[in-house]
Amino acid sequence: MASKSLARDDLWEIAVDQHGFVTAQQAAEHGVSKHALQMLVHRGTLDRVAFGVYRFPRFPVGEFDPYMLAVLWTRAPEAALSHETALSAYGISDVNPSRIHVTVGRHRRIRRAGGEGYAVHYEDLVPQQLTWWQEIPTVTPATAVEQCIDSGTPTYLVRQAIDRGHARGYLTKDEHTALTAKLENRHER
Repeated sequence: MASKSLARDDLWEIAVDQHGFVTAQQAAEHGVSKHALQMLVHRGTLDRVAFGVYRFPRFPVGEFDPYMLAVLWTRAPEAALSHETALSAYGISDVNPSRIHVTVGRHRRIRRAGGEGYAVHYEDLVPQQLTWWQEIPTVTPATAVEQCIDSGTPTYLVRQAIDRGHARGYLTKDEHTALTAKLENRHER
C-alpha cells in the first residue's frame, strides 16, 4: 500500500526551487488545504511572509530572497524581474534601483498591501523575452535595456548597460546596434 505524502513534504519540493518560498496558490494546486497550510504555520513549519506567500524557516536565508519574494508576491505566474532591477542583477549597469522592478501581464491589476518596495510594470512579455537569473524569472538583458530606454532611466546608465552587456556576452552585436539606435532616437522625440 502506497503511503500518502505529507503536505509539508510536497510544499518543500516546491520551495527548494524558490529560495524556500511557496505560495498559497501553489499549495492549493498540490492538494494542500487552507487549513493544512494554517496548521503548518501554527506549528512553525512555515512562516507567513506576505499575503499568500510562505517560507520554510529551515531553508537558509539568501541574498536573492527579496527578489523571489517580489515575483511571488504578485501572485502572477508570468511575473518576472525587470527594468533596472534586471540590469543590476546581470551586473551590466551601475544602476541602483530604490525598489524591486517586476513586470506582470497587462491584464493584471495588483491591489494588495506589502508591495511598497516594488515597482510593478504592466507589459505582455513573450517567452523569448524571459529567462532565469538565480532561479528567478527575469527578463532578458535586451528586454531590460529596452524597458529602461522606454521608462526614462538616465542615458549614461543605459549606455553602460548596452556596452557592458555586449562586452560580457549578454547582448548580441545586432541587439547592441539596435538598442544603441533606440537610445539615440529617444532624445529626438
